[in-house]
Parts: sequence; C-alpha cells; structure tokens
Amino acid sequence: MARHQLDNLDKKILKLVVADARIPFLEVARACNVSGAAIHQRIQKLIKLGVIKGSEYIVNPEKIGYETCAYVGLYLQDPSSFDDVVEKLRQIPEVTECHYTTGGYDMFIKIYARNNHHMLNIIHDKLQPLGLSRSETIVSFNAVIDRQLPILDEEPAEADDDSADDE
Repeated sequence: MARHQLDNLDKKILKLVVADARIPFLEVARACNVSGAAIHQRIQKLIKLGVIKGSEYIVNPEKIGYETCAYVGLYLQDPSSFDDVVEKLRQIPEVTECHYTTGGYDMFIKIYARNNHHMLNIIHDKLQPLGLSRSETIVSFNAVIDRQLPILDEEPAEADDDSADDE
C-alpha cells in the first residue's frame, strides 16, 4: 500500500479537520495562514490520494438505545469461507466492524446491541448460522480512549535492517 509524504501544511490541515470535520475551509485557511483556495485544493488532493476517506457524523450508540458493546472473536468451521462470511456480516446492522487478525481468531468483530438479551439473540440467531465452530465474546463497559490516528509532526523512524550488523 502506497504511503504518502505529508508536508507541514497537510499535517496542520489534517489535525484541524480531524478535530472538527465541520470546520469551514476559511477557518482552516486562517489557522494555516493560506488562502481558502489553497485549503480547498489541499483537501481535494488528500481525498484523491485516499488520505482522507470522507467525513461523517458520529452517533453515540447509547443515546439511541444500544447500551451493550461487545467484541466477538469468531472461529469458522471452514476458514476458506471468509469472503462469504464477511458478506453475510455486512447484512447484520449490529456488526459495526470486522477485522482479519493474527492469533487464534479467524475474524474479530464489534457489535452493538440494545441489551444483553439482544446480544444473545444476535450471537445465537445471526452469527451461529454463518458456520462458526465457536465464538468468544468480550463485553466492553466503556471506551476510555476513542480517537483517530494522531497526525504526528515527525515521521516515524524507519527500522534500520543493517543496525544489527554494525555491532
């Protein structure tokens, strides 16, 4: 996957729009000491490169009655059925994330449910029929950190493969 070099203006723009996706371009321009047109062009470039994937409103699940959040590790009876299972998981609105992971699980998903009984119904009625050999559920009481990846001022240090040879 291509990695894009961001200059200081790109990083400042990203910090501002990540903090508030509804911030007006002119306010970003003032904070960056450039024209509104320059901000518009930079934002369009970042979208085209795939650095910015869009903007969205974030709904608080608890405020609309989804009080239980859980992470579920899935073990598939037939691990070659990944793609089919993912397509079926897309049809379950309570599933908000799905990850292929290392470790013991074939997949790891995030689910929101109205309560524990609803969570049980989702697992029993919607997940088990997907061809699971088993699953492991971890209920989240509260997300104490929930943020975007930080836009760092410095690039992460590249691993130096030759460093071990120098000793």
